[in-house]
Amino acid sequence: MTVTDATAKAFFSSPKFAVVGASTNTEKFGYKVFKWYTDRSLPATPINPQAAPLTVNGQSYAAIKSLSELDSPQETSVSIITGPAITLKTLQEAKDLGIQAVWLQPGTFNDEVLAYANENFKTVVAGKGGSTVGGEGWCVLVDGDRCLKGARL
Repeated sequence: MTVTDATAKAFFSSPKFAVVGASTNTEKFGYKVFKWYTDRSLPATPINPQAAPLTVNGQSYAAIKSLSELDSPQETSVSIITGPAITLKTLQEAKDLGIQAVWLQPGTFNDEVLAYANENFKTVVAGKGGSTVGGEGWCVLVDGDRCLKGARL
């Protein structure tokens, strides 16, 4: 499956978002991606098994431990920032919960994970493409604003 801007825009059509792999460490991409959502006033839930609250721009956000704790998983698009083995388990849980849209950040997937995502989700943003330098793939931090703008017009 080829990802296009239209695919990424579809991801942003959800009313809610979650970030799996959210981190309290400001240097990690799990923090940076969650912050990207909050900086744009998007309703995002941080997800991390340790479930420590995240503080972004002076505001504290309660984290949950897994996708199964989401209030409305079927209405939630999920960004994933974990290693491929954890990503696959997360995708299996997401499928069981009826989640339709996932964004796999660069480094979160291998061929097996990408194939599973493409077979089981309506909207998958991952793989080659996007605007990252070096072609690492679609990244919310690099491609998100352009795609969000198109989705929210």
